[in-house]
Amino acid sequence: MGFISNFSGGQPDLHPIATPLVLVPIGQRWVFETRATFENDLVQLPGRSGFHGGPVQKEVEYAQLDFIANSCVTITVGRFLTPFGIFNERLYPVWIRNLQSDPLILPIGIGPSNASTGGMIRGGFKARPQFNINYAVYFSALSTTSPVDSDRFAGVRTGIFIPKARLEMGGSFQHLLEQERSNLFGFHAIWQPTLLPLDIRGEYANSKRGSGYWIEPAYKLSQLPFLQNEMRRTQLVARYQQFFTGDLVSDALPPINTKQFEFGLNYYFIDGLKAASNYGRQFSSAGNLNVWTLGLTYRFVVPMGSAGGPR
Repeated sequence: MGFISNFSGGQPDLHPIATPLVLVPIGQRWVFETRATFENDLVQLPGRSGFHGGPVQKEVEYAQLDFIANSCVTITVGRFLTPFGIFNERLYPVWIRNLQSDPLILPIGIGPSNASTGGMIRGGFKARPQFNINYAVYFSALSTTSPVDSDRFAGVRTGIFIPKARLEMGGSFQHLLEQERSNLFGFHAIWQPTLLPLDIRGEYANSKRGSGYWIEPAYKLSQLPFLQNEMRRTQLVARYQQFFTGDLVSDALPPINTKQFEFGLNYYFIDGLKAASNYGRQFSSAGNLNVWTLGLTYRFVVPMGSAGGPR
């Protein structure tokens, strides 16, 4: 859960959000998992004081049934987060992401509601002693029921993880099975150097509706020799990104070529409780604007049963 304040072009927007996640093991091989979002946008209205919001927006982000066939293969059916790139599936929740704003290229490849409706086979295995391989192969059917709509496409994502270097690199490919039946592709990388408390992430995505990239380093100040208790809880973050328009238009993507740079600071009070702040500047032919974000996020776990199950 979190409370995010955005100031884009001088316009304030208060954004409370709650995201419950439920995992239900069924026997030894089955798992049901779902995540929902309850959020509201509080804005200032002309001629009225304070902030005002409409009805609470509710959405089931995913609801899936997993069958763990073996240590290398998991089969999923239902509504699942589209595994195109890494941000949508791994980094999207407010308590995980380093910067609270979305990358400009996020809508590429993930569908109209960030999820797919269909089936997926995924897993990982040790290919050689030096590296592991992970993969996800999926198919999504067309759904026009809002807010759980999805496009019809098929795709694959694969990656190589090198434990000694703490480096993961991978790529995504997707074929749209409707409309213009175009291909989409992308690349991603994550690197955590052994000698530094540094986390570098980045993605590139390309489609008929646009292309672009982002790169995001995050550095914890735990190696500084002063105020060590405070510094080990403090993280500096930056992100540089560019978006280039494509042949087709998308309402979810910027309408013109755009550059954006952001930097921020996160402070972890305790495990799960984080204060976040960042400032950015967006550049485009439509005009430049400042982007400010302040936020407070909290993550907690409530066990629904004993670890060993009923006796």
